[in-house]
Amino acid sequence: MLRRIEILVLGAILLVAALSTGAEFLFFLVYLGILVVGGAYVVTRFGLADLEAGYVLDRVHAQAGDMLRASYTVRNTSRLPKLWLEVHNPTTLPVPLPGQAITLTPRSEKSWTVRVPLSRRGHYRIEPLALRTGDPLGLFESQASVGSPSTVIVYPRVEPLPGWRLPPAFIEGSHATPVRTPHTTPHATSIRPYAPGDAYNRIHWKSTARQTELQVKEFDLEQTADVWIYLDLDAQAHAGRGDDSTIEYGVRAAAAIAARALLENRAVAFSASGRQRTVLPPDRGPRQYQKVMRLLAAVAADGEEPLSTLLVEGSTRLRRGMTAVAITPSLDRNWIRPMASWRQRGVETIVVLLDAIAFTAVERIAHGLNRVDEVEQADDLRAARAVRHALAEHDLAWHAITPGESIGAQLITAGPRAVAVSR
Repeated sequence: MLRRIEILVLGAILLVAALSTGAEFLFFLVYLGILVVGGAYVVTRFGLADLEAGYVLDRVHAQAGDMLRASYTVRNTSRLPKLWLEVHNPTTLPVPLPGQAITLTPRSEKSWTVRVPLSRRGHYRIEPLALRTGDPLGLFESQASVGSPSTVIVYPRVEPLPGWRLPPAFIEGSHATPVRTPHTTPHATSIRPYAPGDAYNRIHWKSTARQTELQVKEFDLEQTADVWIYLDLDAQAHAGRGDDSTIEYGVRAAAAIAARALLENRAVAFSASGRQRTVLPPDRGPRQYQKVMRLLAAVAADGEEPLSTLLVEGSTRLRRGMTAVAITPSLDRNWIRPMASWRQRGVETIVVLLDAIAFTAVERIAHGLNRVDEVEQADDLRAARAVRHALAEHDLAWHAITPGESIGAQLITAGPRAVAVSR
């Protein structure tokens, strides 16, 4: 814009000088300037005419650590060349999609592919494809948008838990068993020939029609009980920054536990209290997996309510035979009492305790802050010991999660663990 104003001022001065002096050379410069500026405008005005462009993403759902591939195609259908085109996608991805500046000959096209790593979980927006062109002097510019925006959801990284199992609940059928049952359950596993005494409502008519003899269905006992995951999103309780933070480790722990529970054919539910209260009812299968991962991709440590409030309000949804998993870095012991009362109601409990002191120490070391407030650290250490003592007093199973080690390895290690503090 500034260059355009400068050229207009210079042209006005030349025009005034030419009219005042009548010099042929000045009139030549005026005509040349009009020709150059007009030509630049025409080149820019038709620079995006007769163009076809588009892009395709290879996925809209991914996990942290995957690569996103975008394929672009720009086609020139006119008889005139396109001397300069800038093509890019504005996006909120952690690593932006790189653009390209290309030149197209008449009736030609160009295709290319770019790859970017999806390093961080979240919901990201990719804007429509932006095309921009201009003249060599930079006086005029023309731009257009093609297509519609897209949303890419990056799920948290799911770590396998091959040697870890949720505890069985206190009801029949709360653990996997191949034992057949004479009762009708939702799990029909096989068929067999009809035997005297079989109920008529167990006859499988399609198999009977195919095999020309009566076939009845066999059922398994209900194999699993519901798992309810509570994720603490209280901003005051969390510590650390980036990947080495309690919120990221908590999200990954929730993802690993949910994936493992769904693999065991358990019905998984999820509850968290951030800026908005999130409650996902229990369900099974791949669709529930996507729902849980979609929620975990978006959560942040931005809540104002303590975990104790979330647990008290969620106690009405729990029933005998369920398993409740609480994931928290909180050093406040008030959340332990609600979980202890659940065990008296036949609800099994697990606590995933994120070591906020260790995460804070890692953050300070990463920023070169070696000095630690001794009084504040002593208070946190006393609070952490009080939490562990209260968990042991109420006989609540718990796992300590510290930075620098995989979630899977720390969850598989059963029983209390010492909290490591770096000075």
